[in-house]
Amino acid sequence: MSVRPEPAFEAPWHAQVFALTVAMNEAGQFAWTEWAETFGATLKTRGLAKELDGGDDYFNAWLEALETILRDKGLAAAADIEQMRAEWEGAYLSTPHGQPVRLPRG
Repeated sequence: MSVRPEPAFEAPWHAQVFALTVAMNEAGQFAWTEWAETFGATLKTRGLAKELDGGDDYFNAWLEALETILRDKGLAAAADIEQMRAEWEGAYLSTPHGQPVRLPRG
């Protein structure tokens, strides 16, 4: 009997934001030490003193840290980040359970 390994990420978007962050680091957009400092500051600001299990709380903080780097480095305007966040929220709220989430323009 083969045992199926547990997925490394709870949700597809967790894997996607992780992969995007790694790809941006590998492309030289920011140093990993800069990422670690920004992510650590985000966790501290959010007051996440409990042990994180890699779920939504952890990856929401991860996304917030990535957005901070995008703004601070001038890679994306704050208004563009907020617009994209709103578009994603509208898309996932209107997507039937089990279906892939798609942005209206894409």
